[in-house]
Amino acid sequence: MQVMEWFAETLHSDWQQRMKVEKILYHDQTEHQDLIVFETGRWGTVLALDGVVQTTTGDEFAYHEMLAHPAILAHGRVRSVCIVGGGDGGTAREVMKHATVERVLQAELDPGVIEFCRKFLPTLSDGAFDDPRLELAFGDAAAFMAKDGESFDVILVDSTDPIGPGAALFTESFYRDCRRRLNEGGILVTQAGNPALAGRELADVMARKRAAGFADVDFLLTVVPTYVGGFMALGWGSDDATRRRVRSDTLRARPIPEGLRYYTPEVHVAAFAHPAWVEQVARGG
Repeated sequence: MQVMEWFAETLHSDWQQRMKVEKILYHDQTEHQDLIVFETGRWGTVLALDGVVQTTTGDEFAYHEMLAHPAILAHGRVRSVCIVGGGDGGTAREVMKHATVERVLQAELDPGVIEFCRKFLPTLSDGAFDDPRLELAFGDAAAFMAKDGESFDVILVDSTDPIGPGAALFTESFYRDCRRRLNEGGILVTQAGNPALAGRELADVMARKRAAGFADVDFLLTVVPTYVGGFMALGWGSDDATRRRVRSDTLRARPIPEGLRYYTPEVHVAAFAHPAWVEQVARGG
């Protein structure tokens, strides 16, 4: 097995984080990317692609819980959910915690990603891929959303950064297709980058969702320690502004899954209260 003492992330040319490697579980240069899975003492098991941390078992809950639960609980009557991407299974795991959800369709580009993560990161999906409510649709997710088909109460886009294949999931046309596939009062939540280091990404997500016709566009913030820069923005789009303005006492009266480690009704409401500098970034300033 290859020896590596430290893993150094290379996402930014002028800012680097390093993690001490306890054990490498898998490392290969595939046709498309360098893929490594390793164990650490502080962050558990880490998955990195092309030198960039994608997820860790130590703090993934801060991302997956906030991607899934605010939309589902704010809506209040979710029966159907579409997950775009999310091959590690963390988003599906959180969605499946809601007993009211009757159907989940997950559009994933590569079936190999799911099988790989089930083998090396099984706690992320935690059985979600075996839930009979879940249907997998493999192929280009942007092309899938562009087709005529069933509509959903909530669409969650758990994507990589807007480079390579992931770039198609950050376009105005993709957001327009998502809006068309939402039921009345539906909600779209998307990965929107780190406002400290990728502010243009957040500003573009906001502008493109407005251009796509969403009447209510905003973003919520979560903090994922192993994503360099701290804050992670999650873009929000709906045609019903009352969904975003739901109060914490209303949320407490709804069936919140037990055992959550990040999400609370109070955190939900606070996630839409942004520091002034982040608001400026989101406006393109």
